[in-house]
Amino acid sequence: MSVGSTEPTGTTGLYGGAFDPPHRGHVALADAAKRELGLDRLIVLVSAAPGHKDVATPAAERLQLARAAFPADEVVLDDHARTVETLRAHPEWIDPIFLIGADQFAGFLDWTAPDEVLARTRIAVATRPGYPADRLSGVLDRLEHPERVSFFELDPVPVSSTELRARVARGASIAADVPAAVAELIERRGLYRGAPGYTGAA
Repeated sequence: MSVGSTEPTGTTGLYGGAFDPPHRGHVALADAAKRELGLDRLIVLVSAAPGHKDVATPAAERLQLARAAFPADEVVLDDHARTVETLRAHPEWIDPIFLIGADQFAGFLDWTAPDEVLARTRIAVATRPGYPADRLSGVLDRLEHPERVSFFELDPVPVSSTELRARVARGASIAADVPAAVAELIERRGLYRGAPGYTGAA
């Protein structure tokens, strides 16, 4: 397990994903969370083998892409398939804040042991203007401790990892939608090029 294990100080944020590849929407969410939540530390958790989706890009490559996207933060590989497993493995993270998007929170009740997740970490949900409030309130109403969920607003960033992979595969530029260091790594390593039948998810 290569997730960091040093004793956290202050408020720790956790931000997990496949990051295949990381894009400006990921970075915008992290930046907004730091600003709105006053995080002292952000740990970016690159899922080695996500339990809810398939990825074709090797974890080592995605880890390097994420480190390029989040140079000021701790970026580590998470070998656990489920969020609750990651949290169980790290009791040294004292009441961290797990960052997710509104669409992820809308499906939170389908996560493995959602109430245990919420007992081990607070959750901060990034919402975009106009997002249907009932999709979020319906989840809150069924949680044991809804007070451990907070919300912060994020301007929409219309980009997805799925779209970016497809654009690279057909030779189109993605420079406007990913950090420059990420674009450089993708180009230098030839990632996502000529990938018919690629089945990875965003």
